[in-house]
Parts: sequence; structure tokens; C-alpha cells
Amino acid sequence: MSIQLSGLRAWTIQRISAIYIALFTLALMVAVLFTGMPENHLAWRALLSSPFINLSVMAFFLALLLHAWVGARDVIIDYVHPLGARLTVLALAAVFLIVCGLWSARVLLNLF
Repeated sequence: MSIQLSGLRAWTIQRISAIYIALFTLALMVAVLFTGMPENHLAWRALLSSPFINLSVMAFFLALLLHAWVGARDVIIDYVHPLGARLTVLALAAVFLIVCGLWSARVLLNLF
């Protein structure tokens, strides 16, 4: 079996991540509607220091990054035809998404 992210595996990751992103966004909107938006840095820090909330936000960012990778990869493969340019653009997209993921993990892990 290949470790490539193509076909049914990519489709499944795209759909599962989209469902999680949508449910998380809906839950966040409902929470803000009923409890209000945290007003300052300390309130946000207190909210995100809860292990359940922190893990939910981490899972959101992971789903967002996976969703973005599958979408960007498909667009790049479809529209960038020269192999060297395609590999360069894919590598740049991968590095950008990895840096974004590491940055979000750093921010969320520094809350503890």
C-alpha cells in the first residue's frame, strides 16, 4: 500500500476535516452566543488553558492544516504542469503549512 495522499484517502481526509472544522466553528459560535466573547488576553488564556478546549483547538488546527494541504496539493497538481515547478510549489506549500502548524502548537502549548 502506498503512503501517498491520493484517491479515496485524500477524499476521506478532506471530508472528515471539513466536518470537524464545521462542527468546531458551530460549537464556537454557540459558546460565544451564550457566554460571550472573552474580553482580554487573560480571559482567552484562562479559556484555552482548559485541557479539553486546548485539545479541541489543536485538533481544529490539525484538521485545518490537513484540509488545506489536500486542497492545495490537488490545485497545484492540476494547474502546475512542469515537474520542477510543481515540486517546488508543493515543497513551499508543505513548508508553509508545517511552519503554521508548529507555530499554532507552540502558542497552544505555552498556555500550560
